[in-house]
Amino acid sequence: MVSCDEKTGIQALERLYPDVAMGPGRVQKREFEYVRHGTLCLMANLEIWCGRVIAPTIGQTRNEQDFEAHVEQTVNTDPLAGWVFIVDNLNTHQSEALVLYVAAACGITEDLGQKEKRGVLKSQASRAAFLSEHSHRVRFVYTPKHSSWLNQIEIWFSVLARKLLRRSSFSSLEDLRQRILRFIDYFNLTMAKPIDWLYSPRPLFGPDATG
Repeated sequence: MVSCDEKTGIQALERLYPDVAMGPGRVQKREFEYVRHGTLCLMANLEIWCGRVIAPTIGQTRNEQDFEAHVEQTVNTDPLAGWVFIVDNLNTHQSEALVLYVAAACGITEDLGQKEKRGVLKSQASRAAFLSEHSHRVRFVYTPKHSSWLNQIEIWFSVLARKLLRRSSFSSLEDLRQRILRFIDYFNLTMAKPIDWLYSPRPLFGPDATG
């Protein structure tokens, strides 16, 4: 079981001059001028049971073919296992390409219909129902609408931003890509652990609410 999502628009910003380090009575000073080398999109999977990040994909787009390729790459790390992907309701997570891949991976040969006309492929809702079918070896669990923050990979994305992206300078898109991959390796070796999820279903309003 993996928590999966994309972090888009990761900027490769190169600061023109080095930061001034903090000292006695002086906070760190950051260079405000920069050269922007472009952006990348990171697709990542957080293994729920151990907190490790596996099979990341880094590219410049995030269309339905990109996400299908990412899921296939992830499944290929253990091709005989059952896989559950926890994702939000983005349209690329309920796409025609994804349905066709899951059908092939699960040995489903039935007619899937035609997009916007009939069958499984007809609508986003019908595709989501197929992709979340419990009997499939590869299936998807969707977070409630407007609740993508419940997906644990979002917590890891905030770690990436705080530990690497926010205060770094990147000389190119390839430099950004390599440093993200190195950070993932470092995180898995030294920081990965199951997330202690503290969210309570306590009502925010009403007689049972406090505060």
